[in-house]
Amino acid sequence: MKNPFGDQQVPGSYYNLQERMYKKVSANVNDQILEILQKAYENALYEENVALSRPERNRLFSQIVKMVMEDVLKKLNRPSTGVEGKST
Repeated sequence: MKNPFGDQQVPGSYYNLQERMYKKVSANVNDQILEILQKAYENALYEENVALSRPERNRLFSQIVKMVMEDVLKKLNRPSTGVEGKST
């Protein structure tokens, strides 16, 4: 029997869709996010006029990235409010 989807991949389960979407999105976005965070971090360090060793800078950067990403996740998990201020 021929594949009704032609040459396209069979859609499969939700999990398969999630995995395919993750691979496509993360391939392009991860490096961009890291670059933005790195630039913001370097600018903040410059503004603070702080001298840190390389290990200290790396450790602090890792901690800051974790905090920022946790904030992003909280915003994603927060219920959205409609026009009338009710949760949707």
